[in-house]
Amino acid sequence: QGQLVESGGGLVQPGGSLRLSCAASGIMFSLYDVGWYRQAPGETREMVALISSGGNIQYAASVKGRFTTSRDNAKNTMYLQMNSLKPEDTAVYFCNAGRIIGDAEVDYWGKGTLVTVSS
Repeated sequence: QGQLVESGGGLVQPGGSLRLSCAASGIMFSLYDVGWYRQAPGETREMVALISSGGNIQYAASVKGRFTTSRDNAKNTMYLQMNSLKPEDTAVYFCNAGRIIGDAEVDYWGKGTLVTVSS
């Protein structure tokens, strides 16, 4: 059974940086499209960044130019470098890995890591 585990969250001042990691196990990581999502209190979960299995990257408009995502298939790990953090970036950040196998969509989620941006 696949598992994703996020790490790297914490409290940071506005303008600061954090690097999130997501370690995958139990799946052929390189075959999966992966992504970062976040959910702020009282809000719905939103996409932050996506990397396809082929390496195509997309960012939400709200983080473009400030956040950078990457993946290391040899380490079964994905990363989210967050710079110039703002209070509105405060949320629980989740990683996701998904792919289509036959007729089924296979989806894994981590449990999330809390990022708090506050002075």
